[in-house]
Amino acid sequence: MNLTCPHRRLLRRAALLVLAAAVVLAGCGSVDGLDTGEPAPSVSVQPRPEPLWPSWTGTSSKAPGADAATHQPPPEPLEGLGKLGKGGLGAEDFRKVLRADPRMKPLADRGEIDHPGRAGLRPPLLTDLTGDGRPELLVAADTESGRSVLTVYREQDGRVYPVLFTSGKRMSIERLGPDLLVRSPCSDGGDQAVRFHWDGVRMSTVSDTKNYKKSQDTAKPTPKPAPESSGGADGQR
Repeated sequence: MNLTCPHRRLLRRAALLVLAAAVVLAGCGSVDGLDTGEPAPSVSVQPRPEPLWPSWTGTSSKAPGADAATHQPPPEPLEGLGKLGKGGLGAEDFRKVLRADPRMKPLADRGEIDHPGRAGLRPPLLTDLTGDGRPELLVAADTESGRSVLTVYREQDGRVYPVLFTSGKRMSIERLGPDLLVRSPCSDGGDQAVRFHWDGVRMSTVSDTKNYKKSQDTAKPTPKPAPESSGGADGQR
């Protein structure tokens, strides 16, 4: 069968289109790593900070806070405190734990407080920071000087170990996933945030950031002068 030139051009174009379509279909699975009909991977949700003592969260800025102790001795069980029963730390008097800790003993008999601005002990908290299914005991104290102290205690084989001791000015403490985020203003005008993570031995520092805000004076717009009054029928003479 004889084909005119226009018909031959149309057949060539059709063949090229079919070939191009085949190439595109063959490469679809390699664009994002998924083959046809394969489900997309789930998107992991990043943890958000959860205040542990909400009343104290607003006392420091939303950006960074806390003077962390960077050099801590190896955790040792508290002497003078017998082995815990089946109830663990949750059934133990937290003041008894504080009295057995030389660093917290001076604060052990202070009264409890439910809001910032006073000296005393914040309500003790129980939360699992190590992932072993057993809660750790968190105790925070505010002093007359404006500084705060945070201690974390862990139970192991019935013994109690202090796994974190840190202090700072007007500390606000949050839980960020399995970690603790401690914030407070610094003496040099900045704000500091320290993140602590369970490393298998203690709550250790994994990040320590400081932020300096711009001066409020530079952020305020310069007021414009009021327009001068022009004389007229309503003006003063």
